Amino acid sequence: MTRTAPLSVFRTLDDVDVAGKKVLVRADLNVPMEDSKITDATRIDRILVNIHEISEKKGKVILLSHLGRPKNGPDSKNSLKPVAVEIERKLGRYVAFASDCVGEVAKSAVAAMREGDVLVLENTRFHAAETKNDPAFIEALAELGDIFVNDAFATAHRAHASTEGLAHKLPAYVGRSMQRELEMLTSMLENPKRPLAAIVGGAKVSTKFELLGNLLQRVEYLFVGGGMANTFLAASGKEIGNSLHEKTLIDVARQIIADAEGANCKLVLPVDAVVAPRLANVRVKTVDIDSVGEDQMILDIGPRTISQVVGILASAKTLVWNGPVGAFEVPPFQTGTVTIAKVAAQLTKVGALDTIAGGGDTIAALNQADVTQDFTYVSTAGGAFLEWLEGKLLPGVEALRWTSAPAA
Repeated sequence: MTRTAPLSVFRTLDDVDVAGKKVLVRADLNVPMEDSKITDATRIDRILVNIHEISEKKGKVILLSHLGRPKNGPDSKNSLKPVAVEIERKLGRYVAFASDCVGEVAKSAVAAMREGDVLVLENTRFHAAETKNDPAFIEALAELGDIFVNDAFATAHRAHASTEGLAHKLPAYVGRSMQRELEMLTSMLENPKRPLAAIVGGAKVSTKFELLGNLLQRVEYLFVGGGMANTFLAASGKEIGNSLHEKTLIDVARQIIADAEGANCKLVLPVDAVVAPRLANVRVKTVDIDSVGEDQMILDIGPRTISQVVGILASAKTLVWNGPVGAFEVPPFQTGTVTIAKVAAQLTKVGALDTIAGGGDTIAALNQADVTQDFTYVSTAGGAFLEWLEGKLLPGVEALRWTSAPAA
């Protein structure tokens, strides 16, 4: 589905002896936090195998990451210190923390390391030079390590100093978490079992029209749900009442519908809907898609549409899912998303369907349905997953190719 080459064009941890080396590992530690407490440690769990392997092979593990979007330098809200504490708890061993990612503080912390030690450096985005991919900042980071391992697919769509710049400065390798992500995306999306179906939801066409354009050339079935489906329904001449939609993109939606027909892709839209005059504390009703009232909002798909999507899942061999198909955060508008998730999970468990999902809202929906563990693969990446599906080159991935990264 993308132009990314097989994994053989990348160096992995199988291609390097890390013993005694200072290994700069770009991890994805951008975990959700509330009051300095981690609310979801999934991203930490994903990198533990990489930390274990390098440490057990006597490498010095130096973790780099950003957290949040700090605007004016260091701030306690976006400090990685609580993350370092959680990594220490999960590893069951001491993990050091440095209050900066460059300079004397970082150098001293690295100098104190012994083989197998683990060190977390402070938030890279406390320095504006990180997002600018500044050469001097890249140099300062590179001074701390002997080799670079990128294990953060979720940030691979950003050409930042710690995601892309370092790969041109130090011998660069793909970490185990990123390796797994690339393997799954490549096998399931570029060489899928067919028929291939896609579910694309969420609020806006404007954020996903490139994705839709790429998918309809690749899939046999494309179901569009969520708020973005309303724009397509309006483009099809349906009355959608007060439903969320993008008037300026109705012509774009019409073109996508026409392109799907030309590509022999079955584009499926809702045929019935759960509607209400507003999102909360109201009585809801289910109506045919041709019977949405002027004062109504489409907030979920109806039972006939759910049956239609279930039929697609039963016919498909591979499913790609990005975005919920209704306002799943607010009861009772979670029914469509949760039902589809449970059916997809059950088909996966019996070996009838390969399933891959990604994006923050999608993961939240799968967690709500309690089926995340049953999908073939769930990507923790948001923007990177979306851009991969759109067919774009990811700077953090491209920089790791044999032809791009410096030799060891």
